[in-house]
Amino acid sequence: MSHRAFEVRIDSLLAADSPRLDGMNEQHVRRLAEMFPALPPVLVHRTTLRVVDGMHRLAAARALGLRSIEVRYFDGTPEEGFLRSVSANVAHGLPLTVADRKAAAARILRSYPELSDRAVAANVGVDPKTVAAIRRGSTEENPRSNLRVGMDGRAHPLDRTAERLRAAELMTRRPDLPLRAIVKETGISLGTAHDVRQRLLRGEEPIPRGRRAAGSAPGSATGSPAGSPAGSPAASAAAPLGPRPPAVAAARPAPPPPDPVRAHPPDPARAQGPYAAQGLSGRSRASLEALGRLVRDPSLRHSESGRQFLRWLNTHFVVDDAWRQQADAVPPHCTDAVAELALQCSRTWQRFAEDLSRRRLTDMASAPEWRAPSDSRH
Repeated sequence: MSHRAFEVRIDSLLAADSPRLDGMNEQHVRRLAEMFPALPPVLVHRTTLRVVDGMHRLAAARALGLRSIEVRYFDGTPEEGFLRSVSANVAHGLPLTVADRKAAAARILRSYPELSDRAVAANVGVDPKTVAAIRRGSTEENPRSNLRVGMDGRAHPLDRTAERLRAAELMTRRPDLPLRAIVKETGISLGTAHDVRQRLLRGEEPIPRGRRAAGSAPGSATGSPAGSPAGSPAASAAAPLGPRPPAVAAARPAPPPPDPVRAHPPDPARAQGPYAAQGLSGRSRASLEALGRLVRDPSLRHSESGRQFLRWLNTHFVVDDAWRQQADAVPPHCTDAVAELALQCSRTWQRFAEDLSRRRLTDMASAPEWRAPSDSRH
C-alpha cells in the first residue's frame, strides 16, 4: 500500500466491493461531512480505481460538492482488496454488523480456504469458533487441504500422520538417530518426535488412536502410508499393536519412565501407568506433584518461553523410581563412568538451584517496600 496521498477526481472512482450488506448509511455520511477536513484519504485499488476502504468518505465529499478527493493506492488482487476492506472496516469507522462479518468470513473462506479459523476471525472481528462453524456449514465444495496458514503467516499441517510414520520409519531403521535429526528430517516438533519414540518403545502405533482413521490410506486396513510395501519400516510402524520393533528394542532394552508433563494427572493419588502399578515413593510423588503444579501454571503454559522451559524440564526430569528401574541395566565395568556422569548432572542441577535462589533473593530485595495504609483522614 502506498503511504503517499494523491488527488483524484471523484467521478473516476468505482464503487467498493463492500462487505456491508445494507449499503450506505446516510446518517453516517452526514456526520463525516461535518468533519471532512480531518478525515484520512480513501484507499483505492491502483489499477482499477475501485474504492477499497472509504465509501462513506467518498459520499461525504460528493455531498459537499467536491470534485476531487485524496486517495492512497492499494496494490493487490481483488480478493486481497476485499480482505483489506473488511479488516479496515473492522478496525475503524462505522462498525460492521454481525451479519456483515459472517458473510465476509464465508467469502474469505471461499477465496482462502487455507487460512486458519483464527486468521480469518482476526480479519473479520468474530470468534474463531464462529469461523469454524461457517467453514463446516459451507455447501460449496472446496478441495480439502492439510495446511492452514496461521496469523504468523506460516503454513501449519492439520494432520501429522505422514510425518509421524516417516519418523517411525527413521527410528526403526536407525534407532541411534537423535530426536533433533528426526525433527529436521520430518518437520515434526521435538515433542511429537519424543511421543513417537515412546510409542514404539511401548509396542504401540506411532499414530494416536483417534487419528488412525484419518491417517489411513484409501483401501488400506492398517493405515500404512500409500506406496509403502508390506514389511517396510513405515508399514511396520503403522501396523496394529504388536511386539516392540526389534531394532529399537535392542538399542534400548528398558522402557523409560512416562512423560510427567503429559501423563501426570491432577490427583497423584489416582495416578495411572507404571508408577501407579509399582507404587510411588513419597519423594517421587512430591516431585511429580511439584511438576504438575508447574505444568498447570498459566504464566508458563501461555508463553512460548514457558512452554519451551516445560519441555526442557520434562526431558531432564528424573525421580527415584525412574533411576531404580534403570540401575540393573548398567554393566559392572560401566558403573564408575555412569556414577561420574550422575554426579556431574547432580552438581549441574545444584548450580541451577543456587542461581534460582540468588535470583529470588534479588527480586525480593528490589521489590518496593510495602506500607500499611494510614488510618488518618484529611
